[in-house]
Amino acid sequence: MSAHEPLATPESPCLTARQAAAYLHLNEKKLYELANSGEVPAARVGGKWLFPRKLLDDWLLEQAHGGVFTDRLLIAGGDDALLAAAVRALAADLGADAFVAYSPSNTLAGLGQLAHRRADLCALHWGDAQHSGTQHATLLRGYPGHTRWTLVRIAQREQGVLLRPDVGIDQLETLAAFDVRWAMRQSGSGAGHFLMSALKARGLRAEDCSVVATPPGERDAAALLVRDAADCAPGTRATATEFGLDFLPLGWEALDLALPKEIFFRHLFQRLLARLGSAELRELARQLGGYDLTALGQVLATA
Repeated sequence: MSAHEPLATPESPCLTARQAAAYLHLNEKKLYELANSGEVPAARVGGKWLFPRKLLDDWLLEQAHGGVFTDRLLIAGGDDALLAAAVRALAADLGADAFVAYSPSNTLAGLGQLAHRRADLCALHWGDAQHSGTQHATLLRGYPGHTRWTLVRIAQREQGVLLRPDVGIDQLETLAAFDVRWAMRQSGSGAGHFLMSALKARGLRAEDCSVVATPPGERDAAALLVRDAADCAPGTRATATEFGLDFLPLGWEALDLALPKEIFFRHLFQRLLARLGSAELRELARQLGGYDLTALGQVLATA
């Protein structure tokens, strides 16, 4: 390090690459490799890397202790009724001792948040259950830092179409061909992807559907149906049950959690898995329907 560039003062929130390398006792070349692969918290500003001191301290703690002292768990990605219930129950157990939050949007948005370290976990579902192992691993490989991630199976879920109870249609071909109001999910949604595959298999297109709304999440779509602002939307049997809607089944998918490998050993993540496997949550899964929890907690290959 140059004599003219001292290690940042205690007040400085960010370090230059040279300062960060000295702070972490690494050479600059190795630090640049870690920054480019997304393995160390950094931001590229004006063509130069900056390293937030606080995030570097958090990163060091994570490396040293596997996150066992970390007191927050942030979950993004796809929406799921059972996962949301587990998070609520765990948050109630923890009180002010830790923070667990679930902010669902869709699979691809969640993976982007995971890659940028804005989330600790991403709930993902993409395609049918039979090919989920390959498809989910392929999705992960499109994001920087994916070599540090692993996949943990939560459940298999029944995927299909949510219907207002008075629609009275039980064929996807009819829903696509007739002037039925669709609340169609945004690009990047696993439910939307599943529906597009089902339409294509029947020789239909998304353009055949009459779309009146594009809700950001599955619960938002269900709420539109309840308010009679739309007639149908892609979604799971569990969501249909939760909102008192009819359901047209199209097949089964896998619901997995993508997460950095070190987070797997966090006490909060292990408590979340324990909550999902509790008798209370298994009974909820039975009541909602459309869940198979046989593989809950199974670690999946990503290579």
